[in-house]
Amino acid sequence: MINNSNNKAVVILSGGMDSTLSSYIAKNSGYELIAVHFNYGQRTENRELIAFRDICKKLNVLNKYEIDIPFFAQIGASALTDKSIDVPVDGLEKGIIPVTYVPFRNGIFLSIASAIAEKENANAIYIGVVQEDSSGYPDCTNSFISSIQNAINEGTKDNTNIKIITPLVNLSKAQIVQEAIKLNVPLELTWSCYKEEESACGVCDSCRLRLNGFKEANQKDPIPYKES
Repeated sequence: MINNSNNKAVVILSGGMDSTLSSYIAKNSGYELIAVHFNYGQRTENRELIAFRDICKKLNVLNKYEIDIPFFAQIGASALTDKSIDVPVDGLEKGIIPVTYVPFRNGIFLSIASAIAEKENANAIYIGVVQEDSSGYPDCTNSFISSIQNAINEGTKDNTNIKIITPLVNLSKAQIVQEAIKLNVPLELTWSCYKEEESACGVCDSCRLRLNGFKEANQKDPIPYKES
């Protein structure tokens, strides 16, 4: 374990499985956590906020931010923020960026998290992006993270030095499930569904990826589903 007892990390925590595991990895690396959650007009905004608060309790996070970003709904162009666009349920098409992509969402999240990190004197930001087994979003890649890290450090104070840490970026969903179980992550508190807030739909891209990860890891997903 890295000794980061005097260091702080901002963790971008949606309440999903990936961001929750990423936050647990940050804590196990010795960082004092500052949790940041974004309400951006997504369909499952209320359920994700519940997950965020529940997970913060489990992690004993005292310093947390709940940030409202209303303009994503105004921009639209994504099935997550524009209810006139149906959330796809037919599975992912290779090489095609799905309509659930929210334009430059992670870039905006990381920019806000960087402002918080600078204020809090944090030297790391953890984000649970996944490149290999994701929906093909362009803001989840190693190259994007590297580029925005450079831009953030170029655009902040000289004594600010922020490292963006992506512990899951090259993992498959099955490996994420296995690592989460190994670290006793409370997966029953997490929420990944793009469509529903009571029982996960089981058919949207996010549910399919999650369920397939559990299946490949020979584990049972502890959250309720309408269909699986």
